[in-house]
Amino acid sequence: MSMTFGWSSSVTLLFDFWDVHGPAGMVLSVFVVLLLTVFYEVLKVWRLWLSRSSKLAQPQSAYAPPPSYRSDSTAALESSPSESSLNPMEPPPPAANTTHRWLLHAIQTALHMLQVSLGYMLMLCVMSYNTWIFLGVVVGSVLGYFISFPLVVHK
Repeated sequence: MSMTFGWSSSVTLLFDFWDVHGPAGMVLSVFVVLLLTVFYEVLKVWRLWLSRSSKLAQPQSAYAPPPSYRSDSTAALESSPSESSLNPMEPPPPAANTTHRWLLHAIQTALHMLQVSLGYMLMLCVMSYNTWIFLGVVVGSVLGYFISFPLVVHK
């Protein structure tokens, strides 16, 4: 096996049945690898979006104001005995829905497993040392990043 990049249109990718011979097969294989890479980038964004949405859905504590409004002097006053005795005692917030949390965790775990598996498969495609396949992975990564990451940043 060659350990340098080449421009050949013949390569075996991942499995014995994915044996490419000729330009048409190479174009199709590069397109499939490109789509898999775009899907990999979308999975990363989906996991980030799920993580952010689950944090936003969690109830905020009734005891502490948001960090942007809290100053050191406010924190010192709240911890002093005289200030805390003036504030009425509030019951703790209700426990979060544990079934929803476990379901979300299971979904994120499955997505992580899919993302890691797909990432290693793409790495093995690049390790075929075929320049066309390598370019398909790079262009797919750029395209997937370009399409998906602005959706997370602007929300």
